[in-house]
Amino acid sequence: MTIERSEILKRAERLREEINYHNFLYYVLDQPIISDADYDALMRELKEIENKYPETVTPDSPTQRIGAPPSEKFAGIPHSIPMLSLDDAFSQEEVLEFDQRGRRLLQTDEELEYIVEPKIDGLAVELVYENGTFVLGSTRGDGYTGEDVTANLRTIRSIPLRLMDRYLSLPGRLEVRGEVFINKDSFKLLNRRRMEEGEPFFANPRNAAAGSLRQLDPNITAGRLLDIFCYGIGAVRDFDFGTQWQALLSLKKWGLRVNPMVEKLRGIHGAIQYHQRINRKREELDYEIDGIVIKVNDIELQRRLGIKAKSPRWALAYKFEAAQAVTRIIAIQLSVGRTGAVTPVAIMEPVKVGGVVVSRATLHNEDEIRRKDVRIGDWIIIRRAGDVIPEVIRPLPERRSGEEQVFVMPTTCPVCGSRLRRKSGEAAWRCPNPECFPRLVKQLTHFAGKGAMDIDGLGPKVAEQLISAGLVRSIADLYYIKLSDLLSLDRFAEKSARNLLSAIEASKNTTLARFFYALGIRHVGDVTAQLLVDHFGSIKALMDAGEEELKKVEGIGPEVASSIRSWFGDNDNIELVKVIFDAGIRFKDLEETKVLPLKDKTFVFTGGLSSLSREEAKDLVRGLGGQIASTVGRRTDYVVVGKDSGSKLQRAVELGIPILGEKEFLEFINKNHSGKSGKPDLLL
Repeated sequence: MTIERSEILKRAERLREEINYHNFLYYVLDQPIISDADYDALMRELKEIENKYPETVTPDSPTQRIGAPPSEKFAGIPHSIPMLSLDDAFSQEEVLEFDQRGRRLLQTDEELEYIVEPKIDGLAVELVYENGTFVLGSTRGDGYTGEDVTANLRTIRSIPLRLMDRYLSLPGRLEVRGEVFINKDSFKLLNRRRMEEGEPFFANPRNAAAGSLRQLDPNITAGRLLDIFCYGIGAVRDFDFGTQWQALLSLKKWGLRVNPMVEKLRGIHGAIQYHQRINRKREELDYEIDGIVIKVNDIELQRRLGIKAKSPRWALAYKFEAAQAVTRIIAIQLSVGRTGAVTPVAIMEPVKVGGVVVSRATLHNEDEIRRKDVRIGDWIIIRRAGDVIPEVIRPLPERRSGEEQVFVMPTTCPVCGSRLRRKSGEAAWRCPNPECFPRLVKQLTHFAGKGAMDIDGLGPKVAEQLISAGLVRSIADLYYIKLSDLLSLDRFAEKSARNLLSAIEASKNTTLARFFYALGIRHVGDVTAQLLVDHFGSIKALMDAGEEELKKVEGIGPEVASSIRSWFGDNDNIELVKVIFDAGIRFKDLEETKVLPLKDKTFVFTGGLSSLSREEAKDLVRGLGGQIASTVGRRTDYVVVGKDSGSKLQRAVELGIPILGEKEFLEFINKNHSGKSGKPDLLL
C-alpha cells in the first residue's frame, strides 16, 4: 500500500470518529458544537473517499445506514437473556404493594432506591454490540425469540453504528434494550402522507413505530423518522454494572440515547410523586407515553428478587388512566379510498372518549378483524389519544349473546360492484375501477388539494356534483369543463362558476413536483415527488425511468419504485397525462433559470398566517431552494411563526433558532428573491 493510500485510510477513520462524536453531541447530549453545513461537509468528504476507495468502507461507517436489500422475511433471533414484559399497576395501592412485597422478599425495613422514567409507547428492541460495533438488532417478539430487524434499526440515526470509547472503555459484548418510537409531529406527518397517498391511517404512534420497523424494505423504514430511548441491558461481557443508574450513565457515555427525564430517588412515595408530575407534563412531551417504569436500582437486589414466569419482581409499569370507552358495534361498513383500498369501518353506538363523542372507528383491514375476532354486535373497548382516529382495542366476548355476526369481507366493491383484488403481501383489498364513485371523488379532491394543483373551491361536494352530472370521469376532464356545464348544476351561480373556472385555469401554471404528486400515484407523497423531480428534472424522464433507475434515488425503495413504474406502465394513465398536457399545463419551475439562495436551509412553520396560506408560504421557500420540516431541531435554520403558534415556538427559543414573524418572513423572501427574474406572488 502506498503512503498516499495509507493516509487516505487514516483520514477516513478520523472522519468516521469525528462524525460519530458529533452524532453523540447532537442525538444524546443535544449540544452540537458545529453547524449543519460543517457536519454535512464532513459527511460529503467521507462519502467521496469511500466512493473512490471502496476498501475504506467499514460496516459501522455513518454512510452505511441504508443499503441493505429488501428481505423476503424476518429471521428469528433468540435473546440470550429473555426480554420479559412488566406487571402493570393502575393505582397507588398497587404500587405500594409492589414496594412492600419487594422489601419483604429482601427482608429489609429500609427504603429502596428506585430508578423511574417515562414509559414510552413504542416497540421494544435489543441492540447487540461486539467490541463497540453494532452487529445485530431484534424485536422483543415473545420475549425469548425476536425478529431480526438489524437493517431497519441501522436507519435510525439516534442508534450509533459504532460506540464511543473516549469516556469509558467498551465491553466485549453489550446487549442494549430500548424502545423505538415515533414522535407526535412525525406521526401526524406520516398519517397525512398516508391519507394523501390513499393508504389507511396508523391508529396510534405505537402501531406506526411497529409497522415501520417491521418493513421488509429498509428504505421505507428510513423515511419514517423513528427514534429510540435505551433503558436497560441484557448480557454483557468484560464489564460490570453495580446499579441500573450506572448502566444508564454508561450507555449515555458510549453514545446511546437515554431519556433525559430519568431520575434516581429513594422510597416508593417519590416514585408516586414522579408519576403525578409526569402525568401533568404528558401532553407537553413530543412523544406518547402511557405511564412510568419503576425499577429497583441495585442490580444485586434485582438478582435476589428474581423473576416470575413472565415478568421481573424488581420492576413495575405504573400506567396512566387511558382514554378508553366501551360501546357496541352496530354494523361494519366499507370505505373506498383514492387508490381503491377498501377499509372496514366499525359503526358504533355513540360514546364519549377522550372528551369527544365518536360513532365510527377504523378496523384497518380483514386480517386485523380476524386477529382481534371483532364481530358485528360485539361490545368493544375503543381508544382515542389526542387527535388520532378512534381504534378498536378488543372485543368483550364475555358479553356476547350468541346473536353476533362474524364479518365476511365481500368479494366485490360495495359501490360499483367490481371484483376486489388483493396483491400478495398486502393487507388491503382494492377496487380496480378508476371510475368508482368514492374513489374518483377522492382522486379529484386530492388533485385539487392545496399541496397539489391548488384549485380553490373544488372540495368533496363540488367533486361529487361534477362526477354525478357526468362532467368528470377522470381528473383530466376538469380542464375541459365549460361555463354552461357548471351553470346547469345546482347551487352554481355565474359568479361561483366563473371563480371555479378561473381557479382551474390558474392551476395550469404549476410546478412539476406538485403535478407529479397530484396524479395520486400510490406511495408518492409531496416529499417523494420533490425528491424524484429533483433527480429526473422532467416528466418524460420520470415516465421513462425503470424500477432500477428509480431505486437509485436516495429515499426511494422497491415498493415506491414498483408503484411508479406500474402506474406509468398503464396506457390509460399515459393517455391521462397527455390529455392534461394538451389542456396547457406549464411547469413554472422548469421555465426559468433557478437561483436558489435558500439551498440547504430548513424552515419550520407554526401558527396561522394572515396574508397567505401555509402552503403558499412553503411554496415560496421551496421556490428558492429551501426545505420544509415538520419539527424543530438543531438542524432547523428558521422558524416562521404566525397566530396561535404552539410548542414549536418555545422549542425554537430554547435552541436559539432565528424566529421570523409573518412580516419578517415576507421581507426575508423578498430580499432573497432579488436574484430571480420577476417577483413572487403574494409578497408585500
